[in-house]
Amino acid sequence: MVISVAGDESVTETIRVLADPSRAAILEALAAGPACTCHLVEDLGLTQPNVSNHLRALRQAGLVAREPHGRFTYYRLRPEALATTAAHLADLAARAVANADTRRECP
Repeated sequence: MVISVAGDESVTETIRVLADPSRAAILEALAAGPACTCHLVEDLGLTQPNVSNHLRALRQAGLVAREPHGRFTYYRLRPEALATTAAHLADLAARAVANADTRRECP
């Protein structure tokens, strides 16, 4: 049996991006509402370049969106991207539960 994750590249990328503790902390902070880089630097104790690099990775993964507001750029969480990944993981868990007693025979 060959298991493929074709079509799940975005889910795989999301999980990879979320594996970084700083990125996960940024998403936690943004769950409270949009924030600019200066807020995230202050709230998380990270450096500005570090936060900017993580925000770029999160944007590229489709997890956050940026919104210009005067001279500042605010970042907001894109909950639909997280919901897609959460649904995939919930499906994976449900399949694991359903097949917990299924054992494949060795050749």
